Amino acid sequence: MDRLGSFSNDPSDKPPCRGCSSYLMEPYIKCAECGPPPFFLCLQCFTRGFEYKKHQSDHTYEIMTSDFPVLDPSWTAQEEMALLEAVMDCGFGNWQDVANQMCTKTKEECEKHYMKHFINNPLFASTLLNLKHAEEAKTADTAIPFQSTDDPPRPTFDSLLSRDMAGYMPARADFIEEFDNYAEWDLRDIDFVEDDSDILHALKMAVVDIYHSRLKERQRRKKIIRDHGLINLRKFQLMERRYPKEVQDLYETMRRFARIVGPMEHDKFIESHALEFELRREIKRLQEYRTAGITNFCSARTYDHLKKTREEERLKRTMLSEVLQYIQDSSACHQWLRRQADIDSGLSPSIPMTSNSGRRSAPPLNLTGLPGTEKLNEREKELCQMVRLVPGAYLEYKSALLNECNKQGGLRLAQARSLIKIDVNKTRKIYDFLIREGYITKA
Repeated sequence: MDRLGSFSNDPSDKPPCRGCSSYLMEPYIKCAECGPPPFFLCLQCFTRGFEYKKHQSDHTYEIMTSDFPVLDPSWTAQEEMALLEAVMDCGFGNWQDVANQMCTKTKEECEKHYMKHFINNPLFASTLLNLKHAEEAKTADTAIPFQSTDDPPRPTFDSLLSRDMAGYMPARADFIEEFDNYAEWDLRDIDFVEDDSDILHALKMAVVDIYHSRLKERQRRKKIIRDHGLINLRKFQLMERRYPKEVQDLYETMRRFARIVGPMEHDKFIESHALEFELRREIKRLQEYRTAGITNFCSARTYDHLKKTREEERLKRTMLSEVLQYIQDSSACHQWLRRQADIDSGLSPSIPMTSNSGRRSAPPLNLTGLPGTEKLNEREKELCQMVRLVPGAYLEYKSALLNECNKQGGLRLAQARSLIKIDVNKTRKIYDFLIREGYITKA
């Protein structure tokens, strides 16, 4: 005999007894040989040996009941379902109403059991986590699906983000200044009258046809912008930076061909080249192993560890030679010690050694609490600290240089200095940093 739960407390939800047509109350009997539809009997009809058509009293049967524990020995399956239905009816947190509806448990018992088994249950959490990981693994090697910007950001007028979005107005799905913005001017003086000659009428119709073709071109360009998600420029730039520098250069080169193919095809093309780049890099790494005489991955891990150690030792020797050059400068010594501590803790030092002999150096800027600090990565924070530049100003300068670089296809130091009216040494440091990090390219 099997004990199978019927997950409902309302007798009217269960099928009637085939013998006496009364509502079934648990426990009741289900014939294991008859059906479909299932053949149910109450205990009274079952004890009388009720038979009907093909159903015989000697058929095997199952006892249908929910009077057995599932998650807790003191809670039956019927009570578990009653708790879930009560929480759904009364709302989460209204434990007194939940207990009143259940009738068999107190307020404290309901709250404790629900929190333990349905909220803080590690089994459910790990199951959801495994499902998430499985979904991520399923799409890991495929092209990233493109989704159009359905609800782009809505910046205030003439703000920096508004300029980045080229004056796009999300509420109207329009731009402040359209492509071929003065196309309508050619029609403002045209008026069709009855006494127009055939040649004049044909000329006016030709002007209207030209205007229609210009409108089509305007709509085509707007469709490209929407389909490829170019309205939200910052999000688009962040997606580009996921790729290595070589793939970013290809992305920049192939951008002009994106209008020919659809967004999904263009993304698949870039993703395939990114995958090719990763495969080539992996092949190069394996060839390096073979050249070194390595034949298994265990030896490869040892080789990588030793190679990393050698690089760290070389870096230490380089920094030591640098600090020896400025041994009389206390600031340089402190800087070397700080970089040495970064290396010992596993961090990659990025602060260059500088000598300030003859002048007193200002301490690094404290960024704690300054607006915009949360938008910077660690290397950008170090730059702002060393050049004593507040994050908000750095973000504005960075955006101005990125926009100019995108317009010109590259940027020279002289152009950067004309855009940023600050100390020329700070401008050079910002310019060199953006070049080194791959945000902009030299003209």
